[in-house]
Amino acid sequence: MLIATKEMLGDRIFLGKAFRIALPVAMQGMLNTVVNLVDTMMIGALGATAIAAVGLANKVFFVFTLLIFGITSGSGILAAQYWGNQDVKNIRKVLGLALMLGISGALLFAVPAIVRPELVMRIFTPSPETIRVGAAYLVIAAISYPFTAFTNIYVAMLRAVGQVKLPVLTSCMAIVINIVLNFLLIFPARTVAIGGDPSHTVFIWGAGMGVAGAALATLTARVAETLVLLSVVYWRKFPIACSPKAMFGYTGAFLKQFISTCTPVIANEFMWGLGVTIYSLAYGRMGDDAVAAITIATTIQDIVVVLFQGLSAATAVILGHEMGAGNLKRAERYATNFLILQFLVTLLGMVICMAIRGPILSIYQITDQVAQSAALCILVFVLFMPAKMFNYVNVVGILRSGGDTKMCLFLDTSGVWFIGIPLAFLGGLFLHFPIHVVYGMVMLEEVYKMILGYWRYRQKKWLRNLAAEL
Repeated sequence: MLIATKEMLGDRIFLGKAFRIALPVAMQGMLNTVVNLVDTMMIGALGATAIAAVGLANKVFFVFTLLIFGITSGSGILAAQYWGNQDVKNIRKVLGLALMLGISGALLFAVPAIVRPELVMRIFTPSPETIRVGAAYLVIAAISYPFTAFTNIYVAMLRAVGQVKLPVLTSCMAIVINIVLNFLLIFPARTVAIGGDPSHTVFIWGAGMGVAGAALATLTARVAETLVLLSVVYWRKFPIACSPKAMFGYTGAFLKQFISTCTPVIANEFMWGLGVTIYSLAYGRMGDDAVAAITIATTIQDIVVVLFQGLSAATAVILGHEMGAGNLKRAERYATNFLILQFLVTLLGMVICMAIRGPILSIYQITDQVAQSAALCILVFVLFMPAKMFNYVNVVGILRSGGDTKMCLFLDTSGVWFIGIPLAFLGGLFLHFPIHVVYGMVMLEEVYKMILGYWRYRQKKWLRNLAAEL
């Protein structure tokens, strides 16, 4: 292990490739997490019910984004391998097929949320007030789903061809728009004393829309991000910039490979996301304080998780390029390097998570009980981080990069549905354990996936040149 670590740290070519992709992806994820954190903090000023309502309403968005992540992850696997083989024509066809699936999925989620938001909210909580507040947020936020699908698919294709800077820039712009509009739309007009001196005040305009203002800010930011991203892609003439005609016209062999590679990934993310959302059914019936605690804890955890989103994205793209170019031995060596790098970053992430939990929790306007529960949930997350982050890089990065997507489907769905969900309801609704204990029981699924996933990694069935097979 020590020798392999020294070799990995001494491989400048590998580290250069890894960080060139991982850092921008992690930065983009961090920026999105900052928005979620600011959203939660601003909404937190409206009370625990508002936090719980928006948190539960966003479970619809969570499941939708996992469906989109399945589409982008599966199509990204093929696009990365095609780019390794310099097959731009088929990359554009992957883009077209992914867009059709993504927009269709967006409408599938958006229409019920817009037409009957109260009915959708009732799935997650029996509280009338939480349903009312959550519905006011959901009916506006759902309009942004098609724009989210469009943006995420283009971002995945850009990453596959090695263009990772543009998504970061567009995310920065969207974040600024979101935060400014949050400030103006959530709160009512008010007078603020400068430096605490009542004789020197400034008037700040505000719409006073509450959670609906937060949803409108998100929608506006998503629309702006989509328009700017598309404009730059075609202005700079990136490889994926093409006419609609170039995105369509699929051969039987292409469709067969797309379906066999992407369908398990889409099913994987959807079933895993649906399962994680069912956790919320258990949490939602433990009370608003429990939901508020787990919502806040998850937002703080996401600050650390973005590191591994970047690492897993870099793993999938780099291994895909190498396997698509026929360099299977190098891909195998790089996979080992990524697992070592993941372990080192996990140690750093554990320290960061424990260091920031106190200062960030102190910013929230919440009761001591909610703050204590959130702190304990973060501690549970830290204890399970080695298993969870190994799964991030191994499942999303290594196994998927070579098209071993059926095994990834089995790992994720069996872990959630056979271990996580039964334990969530057992601990939360039957044994009436506190939220941090229930969360710890749920996280046992990560240990199961780590053991089985490592065995699959050692089998090397993921080492495949999909571009050559086509």
